[in-house]
Formats: sequence, C-alpha cells, structure tokens
Amino acid sequence: MPDLNHIWGSDLTVSASGDLLTVDGTEQTQQRILRRLMTNPRGPAVGGVPPEPGDYIFHLDYGAGLPREVGRTVDIGRIRAKIRGQILREATVARQPAPVITVQAIPQGVSVSIRYTDNQTGQQATLSFNVNQ
Repeated sequence: MPDLNHIWGSDLTVSASGDLLTVDGTEQTQQRILRRLMTNPRGPAVGGVPPEPGDYIFHLDYGAGLPREVGRTVDIGRIRAKIRGQILREATVARQPAPVITVQAIPQGVSVSIRYTDNQTGQQATLSFNVNQ
C-alpha cells in the first residue's frame, strides 16, 4: 500500500493539480527508513530529570533519535547499532544479506550510508544522508 510522498524535512509532495502524491516501492522504503532514523524516541529519565519527550506522542518509543547525536561525542559503534536495530524493524528491509552501515564523523554531525536488500524486489539499494542539525 502506498504512503503519502513525504521526504524528511520537506513538505508533502503535490501534483500540478494540487493532489497529494503517493510513493511505493524502494522510494517508499527509503522514506520510511529515513523517517524512523530521524525521529526521536522518548529519552530516559536521568537523576530525577524527566525524560526527553518523543516526537510521536502515540508511539513514544518509535525511532532511532539520530538528531540527538548531534553535539555529542561521536560513538560510531553506538550510532551503527541504533541504525541496524531500527532499519530491521522495516518489513521491506531484508535481514539477509545483512545491511552494510557506514557512519563517518563530519563537522557538526555524522554522514550515514546504508546498503541493504529490498525484501520486495530482491534488489540492492543504498540510502545516504547527513545528520547535522
């Protein structure tokens, strides 16, 4: 079933006539992965300080919270583990062969590249993006 075409950080996509556009296939999977990785889950309560709120009020534990990594000491292993744990929750991402996740520190953030197999088509796909905000 298609989703509304919505690229993270942008508005919904509309046609020339003003209709909302939909997306499916590999592009839908990539939009879902990016949304999942960039969404902040509820943070833990620490030392009596209330937890950081999650971005989705009805799904407080949804997301990897990669934007919260900006400004912290870069721990590539921790970030890679967060990404792996979240993308494998997407039914359209094959578990085998295992996704290949590359994380590199960049000024003010990290650069991420994910190579995975699309479960629907069996084709390799790559998603690359920076987290710096």
